[in-house]
Amino acid sequence: QVQLVESGGGLVQAGGSLRLSCAASGRTFSSVAMGWFRQAPGKEREFVATITGSVTYTYYSDSVKGRFAISRDSAKNTVYLQMLRLKPEDTAVYYCAAQRSSSGADYFDERTYDYWGQGTQVTVSS
Repeated sequence: QVQLVESGGGLVQAGGSLRLSCAASGRTFSSVAMGWFRQAPGKEREFVATITGSVTYTYYSDSVKGRFAISRDSAKNTVYLQMLRLKPEDTAVYYCAAQRSSSGADYFDERTYDYWGQGTQVTVSS
C-alpha cells in the first residue's frame, strides 16, 4: 500500500523558514515526479513545486520561485520542500503528491498525480 506522509508544518512568523518532508512507502518514487501543492482557506488547490524522476528537473510556481526549493533523497524515498522568507500568503495546507509513472504528464496539473498525502498545515503570521 502506497503512503505519502508529510511533516514539518507549523506556525512561523513572516520572514521565517520551514522545511517540509514527504516520506513515501509502499514503492520507490525515484524515477517519477513528486510535487507539492497547497490549498489556502477558500481557495482551490494550487501547484507549488515538482521534482522529476530519472533526469532531475525542478519547477516552481511564480509565487514561490526564488524562495522555495524542492529536493529528493532517493535513498530515504523522501522529498523535501525548503521554504524561506515565508509570507502570510503562503499560509495553506501543503500536500505532497506523486505520479504513478514517468509518462511526461503535465507536472503542473494536480490531476496527473496519482498518490497524495494527508497534508500539513503551514501558518505564517504577519
